[in-house]
Amino acid sequence: MTKWLLRSMTELSSRKWISQLTGRFAQSSASRRFIPKFASMYGIRLEEAEKALHDYRTLNEFFTRRLKEGMRTVDTAIEALVSPVDALITGAGPIEAGTILNVKGQDYTVDELLNRSPRTESYKDGYYIVLYLSPTDYHRIHTPVSGTIVEREHIPGKVYPVNDFGLRHMKRVLSRNERLITYIRNGAGETAVVKVGAMNVSSIKYVEPRKDQVEKGDELAYFEFGSTVVLLMEDDSFIPRSDLAVGLKVRMGERLGVLVED
Repeated sequence: MTKWLLRSMTELSSRKWISQLTGRFAQSSASRRFIPKFASMYGIRLEEAEKALHDYRTLNEFFTRRLKEGMRTVDTAIEALVSPVDALITGAGPIEAGTILNVKGQDYTVDELLNRSPRTESYKDGYYIVLYLSPTDYHRIHTPVSGTIVEREHIPGKVYPVNDFGLRHMKRVLSRNERLITYIRNGAGETAVVKVGAMNVSSIKYVEPRKDQVEKGDELAYFEFGSTVVLLMEDDSFIPRSDLAVGLKVRMGERLGVLVED
């Protein structure tokens, strides 16, 4: 029964009433007793967590935990674009005439992913990386570059699964689910950090207070239960590292490639 309940909470339902119910439970004191089983089931590295297991008051608080100082190293080279999250790469490649090709067998347009923003034009021949966070992963999202946040947009949407099943078998999940988009500008152009929600309504939260000037590795937001981040880099502004490919597991702060100055 315990395993079924935990899996039902983390396998990401497309029904909003279930999302609301599980979200409320995860934020309640009653969920506290499930924390050890959750940690054990998903093999979470407790030695990395900022606090001891018994200090977390709810399952949601544990899920959105911070890490101890020094648990992740951020590549500080000016030209480096780093992973904003601990994640599995489930899509990566050039954007071709505004189309993101073959993410688990489906194509997406930048226009729909960015909610028909006028900024879409800048990304039509850029580069994309899709980063999937499983329940095992650390769920805070950090800035992949230093620069100025020039726009934030919240796009209400569905709560379809963003796991392998959802991406393969449901129609264009990444552009139909709730999204928070942060646009960061620096000398190499602009990077869009698209945070795609899933299980819980309002499952993506910005870290407060919000800043407009950010340094690479700063906390930006966090997921309440698993989801996905899509990075979009402007045309001719990014060169991926040589081994960047679907199936690569990366950690927050790890170099994904280099930015090219104008």
